[in-house]
Amino acid sequence: MTKIATSILTANFNNLQQEILKIQNAEADILHLDVMDGHFVPNLTFGLPIIKQIKDISKIPVDVHLMVSNPQNYLETLADWGIKYVSIHQEVVHHLHRQISVLKSKKVKAGIALNPATPIETILPILPELDFVLLMSVNPGFGGQKFLPLVYKKIIELKNFAASINPDLEIEVDGGVNKDNASKLVKAGADILVSGSYIFGSTDYKKQILSLRT
Repeated sequence: MTKIATSILTANFNNLQQEILKIQNAEADILHLDVMDGHFVPNLTFGLPIIKQIKDISKIPVDVHLMVSNPQNYLETLADWGIKYVSIHQEVVHHLHRQISVLKSKKVKAGIALNPATPIETILPILPELDFVLLMSVNPGFGGQKFLPLVYKKIIELKNFAASINPDLEIEVDGGVNKDNASKLVKAGADILVSGSYIFGSTDYKKQILSLRT
């Protein structure tokens, strides 16, 4: 069953608690948080205090995507709070095994995120240690961007690599996901679809989530 992760980047932050409750009632599987520091990506979102408040509200698993230059400063805290999924970017971390081991020692699902232009081959040495890989289908930093079709090939490549060395690996796709590309992403091998603008741009969140599932 494909999991739907709702990115709150484009939610109404003036009424964030109500938005989270609406997403849960709409039967999203995961709440996806894009954490940006204004350095690794050209945007700034929120830090640990807001993540903690969101985690305390949410009744569904929280997925934290760290688009930051210093992810190691977040890992222990996020794990202690019971965050379910945490992904860090291959492009910014010099000691991947060390950071992944921190997450796994705390029973957090540990993932690596890859920008669109970053080849799958760059993470093959650590692929057996991962719980999931987050493939960006837009260049990270802003919500509402146009989907990049090159991710289809990357999903297939990653699925083929994982088949022999980590068959339980989950593949997550983030960026421009909507009803027009969801089925093709799933057919290519995606397990988790992250969607923000497509869901929050509608008045019927449940209808949008159902359209991604089906």
